[in-house]
Amino acid sequence: MKVRHWGWAWGLAALCGASLASAQTVLEKVAAGGSLVIAHRESSVPFSYMDSKSGKPVGYAIDLCLRLADVVRKKTGMKDMAVEMVQVTAANRLAVVEQRQADLECGSTTNNAERRQKVAFTVPHFITGARLLVKASSSIDRLEDLAGKKLVSTKGTTPLKAAEQANRSHLMGITIVEAADHARGVEMVEKGEADAFLMDDVLLYGLAAGRPNPAALKVVGRFVTTEPLAIVLPKNDTEFKKLVDDEMRRLVTSREIYPIYDKWFNKPIPPNNTVLNLPVSYLLRDFWKYPSDQVPF
Repeated sequence: MKVRHWGWAWGLAALCGASLASAQTVLEKVAAGGSLVIAHRESSVPFSYMDSKSGKPVGYAIDLCLRLADVVRKKTGMKDMAVEMVQVTAANRLAVVEQRQADLECGSTTNNAERRQKVAFTVPHFITGARLLVKASSSIDRLEDLAGKKLVSTKGTTPLKAAEQANRSHLMGITIVEAADHARGVEMVEKGEADAFLMDDVLLYGLAAGRPNPAALKVVGRFVTTEPLAIVLPKNDTEFKKLVDDEMRRLVTSREIYPIYDKWFNKPIPPNNTVLNLPVSYLLRDFWKYPSDQVPF
């Protein structure tokens, strides 16, 4: 499994490559001897993150994507198909898939109508909502408590957009700043550079658990958003999407997805053997009764 990092500078060569790739479906590329390219995140614990001990990307979404890679191997007959890992950020993850520089984005990306204009999504592997991470000593309990204070959220995310919209429409007077990644958002709260960090609550629990002093932080407030998280696929690649959708539905209906879920949410995870203790929510359990790529957002 090859790992590389995708830089910010796209360049003419990358754009030309994207144009060439777009003329070829994912399955055609693999059948011709190409790699399956998986985009992963750096700090989306426990979905997709770098294990500091192994130096490799790991996580719940990564495990699911590796199962999908096996199905691609079988479908194409390419038993030696290579899997290439590309690190992306919250800001460039969709563009990487849209420009066909990655075949799957395996992280914690919300499926919504705006994003479906550019990319496709498969069956959600998690449903969550955005809440606030604050210092344990903080009196902040909801978004409205941040009037006159500073809120940070990660660049290119739906919680950031939701906060900006709420701030404008309700004249809250919140100063909203962007963090380059989730880890930086937590750090800003710890250092007092921001009063709260708005992000999907499952990510907040995972991020806080991995900090030097988890007890110094807490997750508070009601859901600001509802976030169905799903693996991202290139748009208009019908055969590849059907293959991925069928396998995701099979994993859910056969209940094979549950041990994978438990591995990352209810058992010790790397690098520090932290246990998140997050059972499957009633929202996700109900959605998985009839697994579909269709979400009402």
